[in-house]
Amino acid sequence: MKNSLLSGLRNGLGALIVGIDKLTRPTPLERSPEKQAEVEQQLQNMSIYQFTGCPFCVKTRRAMHRLNLPIAYRDAKQSPWREELERGGGKVQVPCLRIDEDGETRWMYESSDINQYMEERFG
Repeated sequence: MKNSLLSGLRNGLGALIVGIDKLTRPTPLERSPEKQAEVEQQLQNMSIYQFTGCPFCVKTRRAMHRLNLPIAYRDAKQSPWREELERGGGKVQVPCLRIDEDGETRWMYESSDINQYMEERFG
């Protein structure tokens, strides 16, 4: 009973956080079509592993929206993404940014680190 109550509370809070996010989403950064195409090309080598209702994932999604970064999202609650995150990154912790560049794969955890990296690179 206690676990189902906590699970229900967690799911309800997650839905509330997602709803508030959708209502208060920031205005996306505007770029020239050429610059946006260049950004989108670089994003082909990146993806974010996340949970929909996780507050830290919402923080990261808000930053991606504000920076106008149409990045691939992977739901880490589902296979094969959960297994890929655990195998490649070493743990199931979200959000996690996967960066594939120069023949190497890097896994970046922590929403603040991800947001700072993306701001410095694309902001």
